[in-house]
Amino acid sequence: MRKQVVVIGMGRFGVSIASTLFEMGHDVLAMDTDEKKVQAISPKVTRAVQADATNETILKELGITNFDAAVVAVGSQIENNVLCTILLKKMGVRYVVARAENELHGSILDKIGADKVVYPEREMGTMLAHALTLTDVVNYMPVATRFGVASLAIPAYFVGKTLSELDLGRAGKWGVAVLLIQRGKEVIVTPDRLEIIKPGDVLVVSGYDYKLEELLNEARAQSVGK
Repeated sequence: MRKQVVVIGMGRFGVSIASTLFEMGHDVLAMDTDEKKVQAISPKVTRAVQADATNETILKELGITNFDAAVVAVGSQIENNVLCTILLKKMGVRYVVARAENELHGSILDKIGADKVVYPEREMGTMLAHALTLTDVVNYMPVATRFGVASLAIPAYFVGKTLSELDLGRAGKWGVAVLLIQRGKEVIVTPDRLEIIKPGDVLVVSGYDYKLEELLNEARAQSVGK
């Protein structure tokens, strides 16, 4: 379903969110006070404006109350971040996501009504740590303590084998569930256990970190022996 989203603050975090949402087919309004940043993001979103998001009159003129969601991606200017979040909630924006720089900042955002608080630097640190320790992991998203969803580059040992032969699945040896296989432009959701892994496939799996590490260590060892 196509949604209208306003993203406020065109730093790296804001640009990433705004451009990704636009690529996903949503209507995206990007806002920043810096004209150069607005010009840079303009080709990548539905509309980009140079404006002060802490000004309620401007927000009303832009029709922000009609948007489905707002992302407050302003980083270092914590006062503006908080004020903007307060205004958006006061104006009745249905879903407000706000960026926090630290725990104290996050607790303030919670108290003033942000629907979701995100910690980009902390979350990026978590993903980088897993990328360093799980070397075949392309992307990693933590879900719970030491449990996550990961995109795996296929080790040579996997190619030509079925998921069943690799003993993949929640009830299998590794306790790692295969959520989908990305094969070029094709996406195979909840693949059958008889699905054969092909060169270039990317597996999206979920499981405990230590289980993922055990699986990848075994796959690397087998690949070396091929």
